[in-house]
Amino acid sequence: MRGPETTATTAPIPPDAEFLGIRFALGAVVQPHPAASIVDGYATLPVTDSGRIIIGGEDWEAPTYENAEHFVRRLRDAGLLVPSDLWKEGHPGGDRSRRTRQRRYRVITGLSEAAVTQIDRANAAATMLRDGLDWRTVVATLGYFDQAHLAHALRRYVGHTAGGLRAGEVAAMSFLYKTSSQPGS
Repeated sequence: MRGPETTATTAPIPPDAEFLGIRFALGAVVQPHPAASIVDGYATLPVTDSGRIIIGGEDWEAPTYENAEHFVRRLRDAGLLVPSDLWKEGHPGGDRSRRTRQRRYRVITGLSEAAVTQIDRANAAATMLRDGLDWRTVVATLGYFDQAHLAHALRRYVGHTAGGLRAGEVAAMSFLYKTSSQPGS
């Protein structure tokens, strides 16, 4: 199970491997591996001899494309997938002080709110560029200062250049399935 990442990374893929990814909403906590404990890293989920995975001391049938939603519901019902209260009443933390809200956000997500915003914006820029938009449009739409600012964000958070994204030279990337190019969508 991979955690939130603050820079672009490449996941190792052994030959003949098959993968299924389930991306949880920001702030969701999979017990006993909260996001803050695996930032820029991962937690290895033990596997039984019969191919079942162990989460929270229980063994589970590994998710497939056919049962992924049922798997997530079962995790939630067992109390192993816990939605945070990050966005309840005045995001995040209701009437708490600004500093308390910042600390709470970092504890729940493992990242600062500013880092999440920057990553989300870089992902939106990559999606827009992949869809063929000009870098000038991306800069203006997403509020980058200039081409250099966009280029820096793309290298850091996406790991590719604007030209490579526009030309379609980039292999499949996990966030590019998004249906919206707007941050937070």
